[in-house]
Amino acid sequence: MIQKIEWKKLQNGSDIRGVALPGVEGQPVNLTPEAASFIGAAFGLWLSRRTGKDMEGIRVAIGRDSRLSGPTLLDAAAQGLQHMGVTVTDCGLCSTPAMFMTLVTEGFQFDGSIMVTASHLPFNRNGLKFFVPEGGLDHDDITALLDICEKGEFPIAVHSGKRETLDFLSVYANGLVDKIRRATGSELPLDGLRIVVDAGNGAGGFYAQKVLKPLGADTEGSQYLDPDGNFPNHIPNPEDATAMAAIREAVLQNHADLGIIFDTDVDRAAVVDNEGQEINRNRIIALLGAILLSEHPGTTIVTDSVTSSGLASFIQSLGGVHHRFKRGYKNVINEAIRLNGEGIDCQAAIETSGHGALKENYFLDDGAYLVSKILVQMAKLRREDRTIGQLIDCLDEPAEAAEVRFPILSKDFKSYGQKVLNDLLELVNQQPNWILAPDNREGVRVSFGKEDGDGWFLLRLSLHDPILPLNIESDQPGGVKIIAQHIHSFLSQYDGLDISPLTRLIQP
Repeated sequence: MIQKIEWKKLQNGSDIRGVALPGVEGQPVNLTPEAASFIGAAFGLWLSRRTGKDMEGIRVAIGRDSRLSGPTLLDAAAQGLQHMGVTVTDCGLCSTPAMFMTLVTEGFQFDGSIMVTASHLPFNRNGLKFFVPEGGLDHDDITALLDICEKGEFPIAVHSGKRETLDFLSVYANGLVDKIRRATGSELPLDGLRIVVDAGNGAGGFYAQKVLKPLGADTEGSQYLDPDGNFPNHIPNPEDATAMAAIREAVLQNHADLGIIFDTDVDRAAVVDNEGQEINRNRIIALLGAILLSEHPGTTIVTDSVTSSGLASFIQSLGGVHHRFKRGYKNVINEAIRLNGEGIDCQAAIETSGHGALKENYFLDDGAYLVSKILVQMAKLRREDRTIGQLIDCLDEPAEAAEVRFPILSKDFKSYGQKVLNDLLELVNQQPNWILAPDNREGVRVSFGKEDGDGWFLLRLSLHDPILPLNIESDQPGGVKIIAQHIHSFLSQYDGLDISPLTRLIQP
């Protein structure tokens, strides 16, 4: 059975993802326990080659989020490691950032770690993320792991590896509490504040009990803290409108000073201020930028490609540098690391999705650390009778915004999508009123003046899927439709694109 698995189809950039549970039509299970066992064994072999250690001397920590298939896949991956002679420490329910911290926290310092998660994807999906002390594995590392699985040439261990258990989530939470106390100079910096958490039934419920309460916060009104892989209330996703509406309502109903929402595995986050303002997407980047630029004047903030023009102006107004880069959390993180390596101070890499990675925190995309950074600022501002929402009052936001996604019908979708982008670039160069963004590093981003929609569009090729996403923003009512009409006639010539979502957008 194992030889029938199409290993390369399990790769999703720098992660492994697949269908782990049956029941959804058209989605056959391909991330089986058997596959997870082989992948665990491959990681042990890969670590041995990387470190030069015998596998009996390697220690790997493994954890999971609240997904229904999590316990089974964790157990299978752990058994695969043990079959190779690796010592495995089972951390149980955990967060993705915490699993990285098992590698660098004094007294633990494992050789590698695995997190069983598929972030905010539907209940039937799951996946695995891998870490070494230098950070998360890259695309080529995942390819190497799957190559090992495909060949199936594993040495036989003399002795099976040991298996231990560890409540590392509490260790990680205590570390956040200590950081906040040191940064604020107070044992109870949140005393007198009501802060509500919405974990979406993912792994983030610990934050209310293990971080906020020890710091003095009143967490009454927090919701969906219990892990439940059915996700019965809403998708755990700070980009999702329903999820953001849920935490906003909790803030307003409970007269809270702050609302916090995490994704399933807590590597992403967003907040809601005391007035019910949703601080996600461009706003969360602006807030983090304001905090970091007060600490590191002139620093560079790396973002993904779909950030707004208003955000760029906001960062520049604070004396910072906005460096727009490609979508994908590993892409923005690696770009920030590259800039620092060239001597350019870059304190943060953050996507509009809520993936925020700070230089001071190993460039680890950590939703709980991001929120903790905001809480420190909140505690300091309270002494001046100010709120975090006031830090982004000057952020100019578009009057309208839209995203449409065009399925690519061609089998070779990457070549077809790239041809569309190349043709678009030629068209842009022929249009005097179409202004090509000089600093865009992904797809084709074009700006328009007030007569042509007063905004911009970005057409790009999805990193992994046969999709061309189109983002549009405008600073005038009705502008999105005008800009959409500009590009509609161009896209209509491609039979290999389904542009019906754009057609619907421009219809009366």
